[in-house]
Amino acid sequence: MSMSLAVKRLQKEFLDLSQHPPELCSAGPVEENMLTWQAVVIGPQGSPYEGGVFYLDIVFPVTYPLKPPHIQFNTPIYHPNVSENGCIGLDLLTSRWAPTCTISQVLLAICAMLTDPNPNNILDPDIGSVFLEDRPRFEIQARKWTKEYAM
Repeated sequence: MSMSLAVKRLQKEFLDLSQHPPELCSAGPVEENMLTWQAVVIGPQGSPYEGGVFYLDIVFPVTYPLKPPHIQFNTPIYHPNVSENGCIGLDLLTSRWAPTCTISQVLLAICAMLTDPNPNNILDPDIGSVFLEDRPRFEIQARKWTKEYAM
């Protein structure tokens, strides 16, 4: 029963995404599996990720939308809120999740995170230290990784 509710909801969200794509983002199912998606986020203008193309893997639980999707970067990114294996530290995917949240909202929140990292949700301590203590060095390194892995 819950599997069909999740699939129905995801079909509706995919249709909405197709008709009204959020700026700098896109997402959709991988082949025929509605519970496994791939997303693309374009690095926002004015951020050290500008011009980068970042791929993300999205796995929806069968209890979606009651439980949040699991999202991680597939493209390496130098960001304090992203762990070495691509996990994302974003309140919207944990404590602030609500069944009314959509994948469009989550993707927009990830884009916002690229522009404005959260110093209170650091998942990579080394990158976090550089971000907090030497912002120019952080931006240089983030641009370097973007050019190396996302362009």
